[in-house]
Amino acid sequence: MDSPPNPSFEVDADRIGWITFDDPDRSLNVLTEPVMRRFGQTLDEARAAGREGRISVLVVRSGKAESFIAGADIDAISALDDTTEAEAKIRLGQAVFNDLASLPIPSVAAVHGACVGGGLELALACTHRVLSDSKKTSLQFPEVMLGILPAWGGTTRLPRLVGLQASLDILLTGRKIDAPKAKRMGLASEVVPEALLSAKVRDFALGVARARGPEQPRKRALSARVLEATSPGRKILLAVARKKVLASTGGHYPAPLRILEILGAHFSGSVDASLAAEARAAAELVVGPVCKNLVHVYHLREAARKGIGTADPQLAPTPVTSLGVLGAGIMGGGIAHLAADNGVHVYMKDIRHEAITGGLQHARGRFDKAVERRKLSRREAAQRMDLIGGGLDFRGVAGADLVVEAVVERMDVKRAVLRETEGHVGPECVLATNTSSLSVDAMAEALQRPARFCGMHFFNPVDRMPLVEVVRGRASSDQAVATVYAFALRLGKVPVVVRDGPGFVVNRILGPYLNEAGYLLGDGAKIERIDSVAKAFGMPMGPLRLIDEIGINVSRHAGAALHEALGERLAPSPVLLALGNTKRLGRKGGVGFYLYEKGEEKRIDETIYAELGSVVPAPREVSEGEIVNRLVLAMVNEAARVLEEGVIGSASAVDLAMIMGTGFPPFRGGLLRYADSLQPQAVLYDLKELQQAHGDRFEPARSIVDLAESNGRFYRMYP
Repeated sequence: MDSPPNPSFEVDADRIGWITFDDPDRSLNVLTEPVMRRFGQTLDEARAAGREGRISVLVVRSGKAESFIAGADIDAISALDDTTEAEAKIRLGQAVFNDLASLPIPSVAAVHGACVGGGLELALACTHRVLSDSKKTSLQFPEVMLGILPAWGGTTRLPRLVGLQASLDILLTGRKIDAPKAKRMGLASEVVPEALLSAKVRDFALGVARARGPEQPRKRALSARVLEATSPGRKILLAVARKKVLASTGGHYPAPLRILEILGAHFSGSVDASLAAEARAAAELVVGPVCKNLVHVYHLREAARKGIGTADPQLAPTPVTSLGVLGAGIMGGGIAHLAADNGVHVYMKDIRHEAITGGLQHARGRFDKAVERRKLSRREAAQRMDLIGGGLDFRGVAGADLVVEAVVERMDVKRAVLRETEGHVGPECVLATNTSSLSVDAMAEALQRPARFCGMHFFNPVDRMPLVEVVRGRASSDQAVATVYAFALRLGKVPVVVRDGPGFVVNRILGPYLNEAGYLLGDGAKIERIDSVAKAFGMPMGPLRLIDEIGINVSRHAGAALHEALGERLAPSPVLLALGNTKRLGRKGGVGFYLYEKGEEKRIDETIYAELGSVVPAPREVSEGEIVNRLVLAMVNEAARVLEEGVIGSASAVDLAMIMGTGFPPFRGGLLRYADSLQPQAVLYDLKELQQAHGDRFEPARSIVDLAESNGRFYRMYP
């Protein structure tokens, strides 16, 4: 039996026309080219029905229970490499939505669940938008996160509906907004109870059919109206927005800047001219390298989200409804907060009442901040906090499905704690260690059931850092790995499976990068020069500022561990060794390479040069190219060794880990995708030059030599 067309059109007894999107082959509605062409046909049917008096209002809805429309086809976007072809396809989408906007009868978008990208543009082309009050209902333009802009009318219609100022945050950041905020800003005509959506939409549609008038725009604040009504006012708004964009992106992301150009030139002009500018700009962006790299990163994240962490697709991970956390410090409290925020019962076990109190206070503080930011109501925060308990005995973890150890970073302590815990939990319980540097295999030796044990390495701060390294030890079972992987996904994290080894993946690759910053300082480069070049390359902060953030004592400990495990090529730089002998702690102590007040960076502490005088020579001008090569190729070289040793399975997994764990610039597509863009012969040549100038820490990894000889790529050698 053939599936009904998607979308479909029907008319009911109340003279309401219904266009229903319900893709039979996907869990979400996606606006592919065939779907858009079919949508155009349904609009023709609706226009004819309106002309004949068979319908007086049109409703566009989704047949999916949990979502409206998830936007355009990402694969089709990534396949475009010709500007002319891209512009033609964009204009097709614009033409369809223009047909919707120009219907002679009112139209209503009935939105429940995710309304994303092209789905939101469709809703904007309707006369009215009725949203369910579900927590699942959200509106978003994520295009800038893919290196493009809303080009089916979104950049044009949203500012005209809600005002220039209100639209900038949505267009420039890709941030989601919920139904109440959409109503406040005038984007939603009505917000109705989720359970009554169908009935309320019908009532609303009949009401607007009787009214037959355009929706009255929300009256905006006087200050916003004054600014937006005049050319000087709009210039001020756009100039401030441009300054913020450049400060946050370093100018590496062209899409938000193109959005500002379109708004500056066309906000007060004709819709047709604005749509034409949208199409031209989007076509140029979609074929560019930033879009290609960001779509690549999107696919990496999606693959991780759909994975289970093992090669067996039939394996069912153990559902985690009860979590034990061993250690109630900042990390333990952070894990407890995150789990409770996702509906999991948590019990924190520690050996001191004060620690339990501190862990609970840490979790409560995170929930209080969510209330302040209107992410949660006070009642919701209290309900989540009620999921967390704690104590000094093991009774609270006895029935746990998963126990995460987050005690002090000492092997003897961790082994003792894990061994004792194993005797108090059920045989199916999975144990995981949150270690950042110690051997998972060495810990497993202390256990009776090592197959039920693996690593679950969160990055600090737990609630903000997206990566979790799931560390598979030699004895770890697929079941244990899959359970921890699935739990990380439930917490909203991006899990990457790695093998046990010094520093695992992220810290091991980051180690040479931080160490090389110390060598650069010892070669006469100034602190601000090193950090500013790294930030100009796209890193979220410079390496010396990052050492301050991690903590100088923590960095020294990690560097020493890598040196001991990996040999002289990881020998700490003299500058970082000398720094470790000072009383500087970094941000947490108020002084490191930089000075801090109440945890906020103020300026570089110039006295550090005198304090490290014996190992820091007189400053010299070091070229941007040398700094970038030394910092980035140190990471590329170590990543190649990580792959050679089988610590991680693919080049794409390395890139996902480095983007999510260190903030390696997504617009470059990832560390090894960037290396592939440089060509292997060039990478090998530069490493040999650096080796000759600076020593064997730059000795090229074997796989880099192999790639240069075969003109290969990391992504082909390690798929």
